Amino acid sequence: MTIERRDITFPSGDSYAAAWLFLPDRGSSGAPAPAVAMAHGLGAVKEMYLEFFARRFAEAGIAALLFDYRYFGASGGEPRQRVSPHDQIEDYRSALTCLSLRPEVDADRLGVWGTSFSGGHVLHVAAYDPRVKVVVSQVGAMDVNEIMHATATPEIRATLEQMTVQERIRRATEGGEIYIPNTLSPGQSFAFQPDPESYEFAHKAQATVAPSWRDEVTMSSLEAVLEYAPARSIDLIAPRPLLMFLAKSDPIAPPETIRAAFARAGEPKRLVEVEGTHYSVYLEAAEETSRGAVEWFTEYLNP
Repeated sequence: MTIERRDITFPSGDSYAAAWLFLPDRGSSGAPAPAVAMAHGLGAVKEMYLEFFARRFAEAGIAALLFDYRYFGASGGEPRQRVSPHDQIEDYRSALTCLSLRPEVDADRLGVWGTSFSGGHVLHVAAYDPRVKVVVSQVGAMDVNEIMHATATPEIRATLEQMTVQERIRRATEGGEIYIPNTLSPGQSFAFQPDPESYEFAHKAQATVAPSWRDEVTMSSLEAVLEYAPARSIDLIAPRPLLMFLAKSDPIAPPETIRAAFARAGEPKRLVEVEGTHYSVYLEAAEETSRGAVEWFTEYLNP
């Protein structure tokens, strides 16, 4: 099947998001296709192994809009490298608007797909945006504060809380943004994502497929991320179909947090547990997770 990839932009907030639109071969009828909006995780850009998934969707007859959030990658917006769950959720909803206005797309058959941090975004979007007909969440962040309480010592939590307070004071007195590393390089003492897996994954991607990725985020991102808990709305998604993936050895999106969120969701729903750690879903387990997502979207987005 011939898959067309177009470079497009769409308005979001007071700026724009840059995206790749993957269009399936619609055959001789030229009938509008169902479509999925999709984006990456925390501090990542669209080039970081997500084209594989978008092409799989398009091969199955489902258009895919893969975008960079504002402040990241090829998208607009200032300050650069700011992680704002609120703004990223708005980017998802703007992506749905973009899809609904395109003649190649059936506006009544739209879905959302998210992974890692955006695996939480899509739960919130699906809970509140009636245009979403089906949702897939892959190794998603369910409740960051809950994860912190389960995995970090009281001393570390207290330090992070104090850092958010100090950053508020600094911004009030000095203004502007300061930057911290996104991933923890050897020899560093602090980073937004301190685990070695995140460093290895991101820097390998930067060296091979994603040269635009930058290993920094704004310090002000920390507070917004620590209070983020999208799974609290998961019970509002039903009766729209929900597919969730977890990685059994995932220290970043702990399996028990995804299982607990899934238990609160209404039907129809399905939970798939794959072998490996957080980043396995982009590499070793990508075939399994993409196939499962294709089957879910095909079942529920086809007329």
